[in-house]
Amino acid sequence: MATMKKQVSPTISFSTCSTRAVLKLIGDQWTAMVIYALEGGTKRFSELSALIDGVSKKMLTQTLRDLEHNGLVQRIVYPVVPPRVEYSLTPLGMTLTEPIGALRQWAEEHLNEMEQAQREHDQAQHLFIQEQVASIVQQR
Repeated sequence: MATMKKQVSPTISFSTCSTRAVLKLIGDQWTAMVIYALEGGTKRFSELSALIDGVSKKMLTQTLRDLEHNGLVQRIVYPVVPPRVEYSLTPLGMTLTEPIGALRQWAEEHLNEMEQAQREHDQAQHLFIQEQVASIVQQR
C-alpha cells in the first residue's frame, strides 16, 4: 500500500516563504494608509500626499510604485502638459480594503488598552532604573 505524503506549504517563519514579501508589503504603515485613502476613489499624488499626514514625497512615491508593481494600484498618466497622473485601486487592491478596515477598527477599539500597557511598562522600566541607580550608589 502506497502512502501519500502530506503536502506542506511553506510557513511564514521560513525566510524562503514568498508569503513574507506580501506580508511585508501589506503590513507597511504607508501601504495601509494609501489603500485607505484610495478606498474612496481615484486620487492624484498631491491629494494622497495631503490625505496621508506625515508621509514624505519620497516614501509615498516608493509605496505607490511598490503597490503598482504588485498589482494593487493602477497608475494612469494622461498625455497633457503638465502631465496628470491618477492612482486608483485595482480589483485586487480593493480586496485589501476589508482586512485593512478590520485592522483599523481593532486599533480604534484597543487603543486605550495599549496606551495603558505602555504606561505600565514605562513605569516598570522607570522603577527598575531607579533601583539599579540606588544599588550602584549604595555600593560606593
